Amino acid sequence: MPRTVSDGGEELPGDDISSRTMSRRRMENTHDSYKVGFPPKKGAFAEFSDGVKETFFSDDPLRPFKDQPKSKKLWLGLQHVFPMLDWGRHYTLSKFKGDLIAGLTIASLCIPQDIGYAKLAGLLPAYGLYSSFVPPLIYALMGSSRDIAIGPVAVVSLLLGTLLQEEIDPVKNPYEYTSLAFTATFFAGLTQFALGFFRLGFIIEFLSHAAIVGFMAGAAITIALQQLKGFLGIAVFTKKSDIISVMKSVWGNVHHGWNWQTILIAASFLAFLLAAKYIAKKNKKLFWVSAIAPLISVIISTLCVYLTRADKQGVAIVKHIDQGINPASFHRIFFSGPNLTKGFRIGVVSGMVALTEAIAIGRTFAAMKDYQIDGNKEMVALGTMNIVGSFTSCYVATGSFSRSAVNYMAGCRTAISNVVMAIVVMLTLLLITPLFKYTPNAILASIIINAVLGLIDFEAAYLLWKVDKMDFVACLGAFFGVIFASVEYGLLIAVAISLGKILLQVTRPRTALLGNLPRTTIYRNVEQYTEATKVPGVLIVRVDSAIYFTNSNYVKERILRWLRDEEEQQEEQKLSKTEFLIVELSPVTDIDTSGIHALEELLKALEKRKIQLILANPGPIVIQKLRASRFTELIGDDKIFLSVGEAVKMFAPKHENA
Repeated sequence: MPRTVSDGGEELPGDDISSRTMSRRRMENTHDSYKVGFPPKKGAFAEFSDGVKETFFSDDPLRPFKDQPKSKKLWLGLQHVFPMLDWGRHYTLSKFKGDLIAGLTIASLCIPQDIGYAKLAGLLPAYGLYSSFVPPLIYALMGSSRDIAIGPVAVVSLLLGTLLQEEIDPVKNPYEYTSLAFTATFFAGLTQFALGFFRLGFIIEFLSHAAIVGFMAGAAITIALQQLKGFLGIAVFTKKSDIISVMKSVWGNVHHGWNWQTILIAASFLAFLLAAKYIAKKNKKLFWVSAIAPLISVIISTLCVYLTRADKQGVAIVKHIDQGINPASFHRIFFSGPNLTKGFRIGVVSGMVALTEAIAIGRTFAAMKDYQIDGNKEMVALGTMNIVGSFTSCYVATGSFSRSAVNYMAGCRTAISNVVMAIVVMLTLLLITPLFKYTPNAILASIIINAVLGLIDFEAAYLLWKVDKMDFVACLGAFFGVIFASVEYGLLIAVAISLGKILLQVTRPRTALLGNLPRTTIYRNVEQYTEATKVPGVLIVRVDSAIYFTNSNYVKERILRWLRDEEEQQEEQKLSKTEFLIVELSPVTDIDTSGIHALEELLKALEKRKIQLILANPGPIVIQKLRASRFTELIGDDKIFLSVGEAVKMFAPKHENA
């Protein structure tokens, strides 16, 4: 027997049903009362200032300064420029222990790498060591990353060397060549500093991840091929970097240019280095094996050459590294003449590549340790260190992925690990550079080959193929551009493909035909949800992009094409004709005058077909602009709805009730 509720608390089914019915009606009435809101109109200056703030100051950098006394603001300002003043207050002995071990570990890795990278850039070995002394000290003061290790890197060294050698022959004019390298480094730093200071860091985002993967892989292969000169002991080698020229040079010297002692040294130690890397990869606790392997290789190979006097048998050696710390080089920078423009061009290109690599590395390790880095602050720090570096005989330095990975695994806690590394490099320059006299070039080639193999990311390339074929094409374009043309052309192809993809997405935005999910008021893409059904007499289209002058005509034509296809299908299947076209605007974040004009043309085209245009869920910016242009008056406020469901409920009530 059904129970009821009396005043004393017993259940009454009649009252319960009545109450629920009234509640439902109130909800429906409340729901029906909602209309598309019009945001309060802003003045032109307010709109402009909001746009500037969101574009250049989205991270609200001045927030900590609010409501602070002048003395506190001054201290906060110094901390913003020199983050070391902030985290240095909380620095402890336990943190120093971690930084000391990490610094010594990356120093053992960077010393042999720096000598090899300098030769890759066409410079004397000492300049590689100089670039791991001054720049890391500047970065430790100004950088916000705790894990990044600063110094020369393979890709930038190759790029810089390739661009410099196109302008000046390092053999015929070594002094002018080195001076141009300092000039390029100055402008690389100036470019990086300017991007950070004026908060234009978003520019580097135009080089997509896919393009970077392809560019890095191509550069790695190009660098490895360049090392065949030292690996095989070839005296006369091509100055070109493309794979065809390199292989011609290699096989052209096969009968009389290869040196078997050199090959033996290079192959033996490359096998040792690869084995050390494999051990470190299999057991993360043994990361130090891979880190110290290059230095051990240099020591043993140098000792072997010295004892056997293999240099008398044709094994090329380093011969001489200047002893002492960085000499001043400000007076060698070209501030006038034709070399000024050459240095500027080379500096901008190499600076952007170095910046992209450093920011990517910094963000990777920051995410692993769950802290944030300020991209613009990083650019200022990197730019400052390269500007100062150009005054102290350094060439372009940036974050090294291999050294940063070792730094991270060695347990670094702060940027002090860079300071420790710099001190070790300084002591090396002051005390032991003469000991590198008999270091064979073959071991440097093996060290570089071992280092750059890690730049080839097969997993990332395979993922690009699986996820986005267009991204994979961009990756291949950059890759083949580097290995078959040059690093410079590969970079241009990478940028061009990245920009081309953006333009394609902007000019040809996606649109979708929507259908109703059964027993709901939800409308979704009929291709994604096969169970979604079309509403008889109603065509529902969603535009998945802002509507600008670049795509407005395409959007209009695409919607009309959806309509033509629907009409043809209706005629074939003898279905009811379309009476209403609902355009879902929720993904449309903005619209310009060209977009509004396209909607007006669409409205006229639909009126000729006796089809009513209905808009659903326009955003605040879109509805504000439609109202300002009086398009809302043209279409009628009663044709603008909060959702597709409400529009269908109004114009196709039978379907909605079903």
